[in-house]
Amino acid sequence: MNKTTPGSALVSTPSSAMPDVQASIDTRNQAIDKVGVKNITYPITLQCPATGGVQHTVAQVNMYVGLPHYQKGTHMSRFLEVLNKHHTELRSNMIMEVCHDMRERLEAEDAHLELTFPYFIHKKAPVTGSPGMLDIVVTFEASASAKPKSNDFVMSIKVPATSLCPCSKEISAYGAHNQRCEMEVKVRFAPGKFMWIEDLFAVVERCASTQVFAVLKRPDEKWVTEAAYDNPKFVEDIVRDLASALDAEDRIVWYQVMSENFESIHNHNAYAFIEKDKRNTKTTR
Repeated sequence: MNKTTPGSALVSTPSSAMPDVQASIDTRNQAIDKVGVKNITYPITLQCPATGGVQHTVAQVNMYVGLPHYQKGTHMSRFLEVLNKHHTELRSNMIMEVCHDMRERLEAEDAHLELTFPYFIHKKAPVTGSPGMLDIVVTFEASASAKPKSNDFVMSIKVPATSLCPCSKEISAYGAHNQRCEMEVKVRFAPGKFMWIEDLFAVVERCASTQVFAVLKRPDEKWVTEAAYDNPKFVEDIVRDLASALDAEDRIVWYQVMSENFESIHNHNAYAFIEKDKRNTKTTR
């Protein structure tokens, strides 16, 4: 504890003399899978193959470690110490390095790092070529473990698109109802393989009835409307097409695909989900 006397300056007590309550023994025999800090706002830098440069964005960061049953608590300040080792920006190729640093600095068996951030895709309108930037949500999830071959990395993206109802088109004298949809894909890569965010985005958006764009002039709007009408899909069609596309991608060994269609004529949303580990023969539900 810091001590003062009248007229004296503040005297600092060395940290080595302070009790380390977090490191004390806990007797409840309950290990904790994840403990740490959430919702840190932090700048990151990502390589951008479309421009040959980098893209700067801001991530929401979660940092956790596993806590053994005998230890009362973790040292929360150490998470930020690890993050701030990387100064003002965290580069995308440093994610696993940061995760390993966390595990070592907090003396843990395993560590987990999650970053969620907006990423901007350069997209031109389909007819006029008007330039625009489409924002998508990207998440990186990394895990580092003391156990051999137990490191893990998952990339996920959320992609907006359009779906048009096949049933509505079939039964209506004219027109068909359509809706915005959000497709989310999570993937694990084969050893030594990876995909750019843009690569995975291109695979995903092809599986909807049609794409969405940041900028549309009248000829572009006509094209988008007619493209959706010519390619009607239920939410079930979208996730099956997503699964088929990822089955054909040898860089991916595991995936989850889901689509949520924000209905325009119902007061509910439609949803479908598929998960598959391509290293196994069975699809999990």
